[in-house]
Amino acid sequence: MRAEVAAGLMRKQKELPAKYFYDERGSRLFEEITRLPEYYPTRVERALLEARMPELVETLRPRTLIELGAGSAEKSRIILDAMRDAGTAALYVPIDVSAEFLVETAAALRAEYPGVRVMPLVADITADFTVTEVRPGPTLFAFLGSTIGNFDEAGATALLRRVRAAMRTGDRLLLGADLDKDPAVLEAAYNDASGVTAEFNRNALRVVNRELGADFDPDAFTHRAIYDRDSRRIEMHLISKRAQTVTIPDVGAFHFREGESIRTEISCKYDRERVDALLATAGLRVAEWWTDRDHRFALALGAPA
Repeated sequence: MRAEVAAGLMRKQKELPAKYFYDERGSRLFEEITRLPEYYPTRVERALLEARMPELVETLRPRTLIELGAGSAEKSRIILDAMRDAGTAALYVPIDVSAEFLVETAAALRAEYPGVRVMPLVADITADFTVTEVRPGPTLFAFLGSTIGNFDEAGATALLRRVRAAMRTGDRLLLGADLDKDPAVLEAAYNDASGVTAEFNRNALRVVNRELGADFDPDAFTHRAIYDRDSRRIEMHLISKRAQTVTIPDVGAFHFREGESIRTEISCKYDRERVDALLATAGLRVAEWWTDRDHRFALALGAPA
């Protein structure tokens, strides 16, 4: 973590990895974001899952569900319900970087699905991770919430290649993708009126303070999310309200000008062509493609090419 933070803050455009939002507090803040009126992706994706999962599960008959970035597993329950109704649910492997939040989620799921083995895996999906080889097949890998958008092209390709390497015959990947649209709609979703996203953004500074002994003053930074038309992505920034110096023990001192920012997250937006190309680089193809009526969000079912 120390090396990653140091490398990010030494760049011309200072950066912090988005994964540092997600301690227990950050995970709960994100769950709150998903319920905000401005934040449409969760509602639209949930509706798509409710409409499509029963038929998909009947067709694929998956016995294992492996979810990357599981969080509270709220949407995973839709898939698990369909698997239980079809009589195929055997194993669920939720993967997340927040250990405390994941343990709590796993305990709740064991109570809700007594016939399903729940094996949580604490892992950073931006790095190498290994899923259990001892799993009943077929397996449905799920990467929902358009979390794939938090990776640049190289990072997204590397992650999908790791998933592809773990897939066996008959396995599939269910990928959620936020679609490109009116920038005003996108920016509103990341600049909510109640300020929850701003607090979530500043939580990364609190995590760095706690884990590395840094002296960031979160209140000295303001939140801003902007849409980059050229890159077709939202960028979240923390903007320094004044000239200031932040010190991180065993790393060094970092100077901020008034108005200078730390980029904390990107959220790439897609269309069918872009998803096709992304999956192709990882040895996958789009077998099914579903969107809502207004083409705000898509679910893509990836199969080995």
